[in-house]
Amino acid sequence: MAEAFDWVQSVDRLKTAQRLADQRPAWLPPLQLCLQVNISGEASKSGVLPAEVPALAAAVAALPHERVQLRGLMAIPEPAADPQAQRAPHRALNELMQTLNARGLALDTLSMGMSADLEAAVAEGATLVRVGTAIFGSR
Repeated sequence: MAEAFDWVQSVDRLKTAQRLADQRPAWLPPLQLCLQVNISGEASKSGVLPAEVPALAAAVAALPHERVQLRGLMAIPEPAADPQAQRAPHRALNELMQTLNARGLALDTLSMGMSADLEAAVAEGATLVRVGTAIFGSR
């Protein structure tokens, strides 16, 4: 992955980020990273819990910038039918990013929102969205 991609949005532990940094070829630009946050606290989903994000973000941001660059946060919230319920976890992720930026990080990416909650995610500040179902249909 460190050689083949420009972005990895699923980093949820320092060991993963360190390995990506170690394996990123020097001749490539820095690999762009997002921390995967389990914003809804679901046992069935991967990601770091929100309370653990500040420490992980600081550690990842301290890795060699010529190899990896922490750009933001990614989450896949628990599905909700109500638009207001959809917005709450997206808002929480945005607030978490703002907290990290207030602590000196320069994050600019919120990867959140999929076909079913796209509007809620965009309303709460998403900069990257995933809309596979809207394009390719249900799997």
